[in-house]
Amino acid sequence: IETRVITCRKLNLFPKDAVVLLLLLVYFPVGICLTLIRIFIGVHVFLVSCALPESFIRRFIVRIMCSVLGMHVRQKNPRSRDKNTKLYMCNHVTEFDHNIINLLTICNTPQLEGSTGFVCWARGFMEIHSTSGQEAIGETLRRYCSTEGTPPLLLFPEEDTTNGRAGLLKFSSWPFSLTDSIQPVALRVTRPLIALSTPESSWLKELLWTFFVPCTVYHVSWLPPVSRQDGESMQEFANKVQELLAGELGLVSTKITKADKAEHIKRKRHTVPQTATGVRPPSIGLGFMVQSLGADDHRIAKMAQQVKDVLPHVPLNVITKDLAKTNCIDTTITNLLENKEETQMEATGMSTFGPSKSSSYSCGPAPTIKPAAKSFGKSPVDRHLSLQERKEALYNFARR
Repeated sequence: IETRVITCRKLNLFPKDAVVLLLLLVYFPVGICLTLIRIFIGVHVFLVSCALPESFIRRFIVRIMCSVLGMHVRQKNPRSRDKNTKLYMCNHVTEFDHNIINLLTICNTPQLEGSTGFVCWARGFMEIHSTSGQEAIGETLRRYCSTEGTPPLLLFPEEDTTNGRAGLLKFSSWPFSLTDSIQPVALRVTRPLIALSTPESSWLKELLWTFFVPCTVYHVSWLPPVSRQDGESMQEFANKVQELLAGELGLVSTKITKADKAEHIKRKRHTVPQTATGVRPPSIGLGFMVQSLGADDHRIAKMAQQVKDVLPHVPLNVITKDLAKTNCIDTTITNLLENKEETQMEATGMSTFGPSKSSSYSCGPAPTIKPAAKSFGKSPVDRHLSLQERKEALYNFARR
């Protein structure tokens, strides 16, 4: 699965569509004025939420004031909310998801990482006084859930935000070890003009953009409580809840983790400036092709390498073949993701370099991987073919 589609399909904050961008430019002076007014109102919202005791009246007043700030909340299936459930599990879209759920029902969200002290309290988090690692945090939260009279916990098993448009990050298993019964909460967020959950965007920037746009609509859907079955592992329980939320939101559940997203952002941070200046590091998979290609083939080769950076498991010849038909990077990525089985078949035994030797190992014993070619190739093409064969043998060995 392509990480950038799941985490942050639009790396740019502003839209690329010319019409929408023109509307944004026209709206910009209005947005600036709206931001200044809402900052003033936001201070009062904060003071009111601190002054009033926790109750339905407080949540109602703060919810109305948040609507003035442009944060509108819509609730679906509120009767499905179980008052006896001590743990809510929700997908993560923005830095203010816990505040939105708190406008609908009382719940606490622990601050597992980030700033502590006043900032943690001001943002509505419950601070955990533990520095002994995840095991100690889990034990603290288990005691909290087993204590009578405490409000429910709200956790985000994705552990990081996504744009909420394509899929869900893989759910971490440790939150599902706190209780045997949880209530899934599906959250979908829509906003005009400005993208949601851009990479490396701080909560303060996200708040200012929320004040800037006309409105940000949060759609909250309560799903029936789910219990862990006998013999079901924590990860299986997490995967089951992930599938339920993905089905409710119309998304896909993926195996992409928080670490995968961080690695993707790290790679983008290094590759985007190089692309902007027209400089790109040399690539083994591309170098032998560019030497004798014309201008059009040179462009296709560059596009193929960009797709290869996103989908490293797909052979370069398969990517180039699809690009020759589509002439579009995004369309090719979509095609390769949708035709995953066909792509794997071409990768293992139907390469344009000739049938891979590793394809004969599909029903036989484990392949013997050649550490080096029998002789040093005289031309770059010969050397690359040898490398390609050994790479495919390694891939097939790893798959078995």
